[in-house]
Amino acid sequence: MTQTRVARTLSLMGHPAILTPAAAIVSAMTKNASTQALQLLVLVSVCLGVSVTTYSWIQVRTGRWQHVDASVPQERRQLHSVLLLLFLGVVAGLWVSGEPLRMILGPASCGLMILFAWLFRRRLKISLHASFAIFAAALLWPDMASTSAVLLLALAVSWSRLVLRRHTRQEVVFGLLSGGITGLAFNLVSSA
Repeated sequence: MTQTRVARTLSLMGHPAILTPAAAIVSAMTKNASTQALQLLVLVSVCLGVSVTTYSWIQVRTGRWQHVDASVPQERRQLHSVLLLLFLGVVAGLWVSGEPLRMILGPASCGLMILFAWLFRRRLKISLHASFAIFAAALLWPDMASTSAVLLLALAVSWSRLVLRRHTRQEVVFGLLSGGITGLAFNLVSSA
C-alpha cells in the first residue's frame, strides 16, 4: 500500500462521523448505560452522520464543492454552519426532552469544537478530524486500553491529514488541542 492509500484509510477510519459515535457508544456500554440511553445515542449518531454525509455528497454531486472534505474556505464555512445548526438542534432537542446532562454534553462538546474551528476559520483551517479523534479518546476515559488505542489512532489520523495535504502542522496541532481541551472539560463536567 502506498503512503497516500494508508493515509486515506486512516483518515476514513478516524472520520468524525465514524470514530466519535463509535467511541461514545463503547463508552456508554462500558459505563452500563441503560438500553434506552444506548438506543438514543445510536439514533442521534446515525441521524447526524447521515445528515452530514448526505449534505456533503449533495454539495459535491451538484458541483458546489470540489471534495467531500470541504477543503476550500467557502466550503468549510458552509460545512461549519450546517454542523453548528445540526448540533445546536440536537442539544436543544435533548434538553427539551429532559435527557441527562451527560447525554447533552456529548453533542454540546462537539458543537463547541466546531464553533472553535468556525471562529478561527480566517486564520486556520483547524483539523476537525484531529479534534474529534482526540475527543473520542477522551470519551473512553478511564479505560486505559481503549483510550490509548484511540489516542494512537488520533495521532495516525493527524499524520494522514498532513500526508493528504488537507491541513498544515499548525492546523492539526490546533485540532488536537481543541479536541483535548474539550475532552478534558467534558470528563470534568460529566463526572461532577
